[in-house]
Amino acid sequence: MDKVGICGSDVHYWVNGRIGDFVVTKPMVLGHEAAGVVQEVGKGVTHLKAGDRVAIEPGVPCRTCDYCKGGRYNLCLEMAFCATPPFDGNLARFYTHAADFCYKLPDHMTMEEGALLEPLSVAVHACRRAGVTIGQKILICGAGPIGLVCLLTAKAMGASTVIITDISESRLEVAKTLGADHTLLVSQNDAETLAQQVAEKLGSLSDVTIECSGAESSIRLAIFGTRSGGVVVLVGLGQAEIKVPIVNAAVREVDIRGIFRYANCYPTALQLVATGLVNVKPLITHRFTLEETVKAFETARAAAAGTIKVMISCFD
Repeated sequence: MDKVGICGSDVHYWVNGRIGDFVVTKPMVLGHEAAGVVQEVGKGVTHLKAGDRVAIEPGVPCRTCDYCKGGRYNLCLEMAFCATPPFDGNLARFYTHAADFCYKLPDHMTMEEGALLEPLSVAVHACRRAGVTIGQKILICGAGPIGLVCLLTAKAMGASTVIITDISESRLEVAKTLGADHTLLVSQNDAETLAQQVAEKLGSLSDVTIECSGAESSIRLAIFGTRSGGVVVLVGLGQAEIKVPIVNAAVREVDIRGIFRYANCYPTALQLVATGLVNVKPLITHRFTLEETVKAFETARAAAAGTIKVMISCFD
C-alpha cells in the first residue's frame, strides 16, 4: 500500500462504531480510498505484474448474481467492501485484493490521485444517475469532499452553471477555486427561501440537484430548488428517516434517486484525471505517515477550516 485517504465513513466507524446496520463488533482495519504498488500476482492474473502502480476499487462483489450480471454490482448482496464490517480496510503496509478491481495508473498520475479515484467514482456515479449533460444548471448541496468532486465531475460532463451550498464560508471559497459559478452560504433552514436564492443566482431552478450533506434541511432545499421535471440525487447519508416535501416533488414530477457507492465508474474516473479534465490534487490539504494515523484521524474528525482531504502515506 502507498496512499490511503480518510473518508467520512472511516471517521464515523472510528467514533461511533457503526453506520446504520453496519456495526463494528471486533477490531477492524479502516481505509478504502487507496492506491498501491503490486508486489505479487496470482497465476491467473495477466493484466498486472509486480511493480505496477494501481488504484484499488474497494468493493468486490460475487460477480454471479442478477445485480452483478446486470451491471449494477454495487447492489450485490454479497459485496465485500473495504472497511465495512466485517471486512478489513486497506490502511496497512500490505493488502491482498482481487486483481480485476485494481486499475493500473499511467506514469504521469500520482499515487495520491490514484487514491482519490474512490471519491471521484462516487461523483461519476452520482452524475450518471442524475443524467448530467451539456448545458445544464446544477445545484450541489454541501461543499465537503464529495460535493467538491461532484462539482468537478459535473463541470467535466458539460454542466454550464453550477451553484454549491454549504454552512462553511471557507469550503465555499475552495469551491470557487475549483470552478463553482455561484456559491450560497446557508445561514438558516428555510428551504423555500433558499430555493428562491438559488433561482435568483441561476436564473431559474436547477435542472439537477446533487445532495451531498444528508441533512434534512438540505434535502428539502434539493427538492424545492429543482425545477419541475428535474432530478434530485441523494448522495449524503444522514438520519434514517426525515421529513421531506414529498407532495411537492410528486406533483412537479421531480425524480428522487439514491446512489450507493458506484459501479463501473473507476475507469471513467481514471480517464477524467489522466486526461486532465478533472484535477483532484487541490482537495488534499493534510498529509500524514502511517505512524501518525491517530493524528490524521483526529484532524479529519475536527474538520477545521481549510480541511478537505486527509491523506496517509503507508511507506514514508
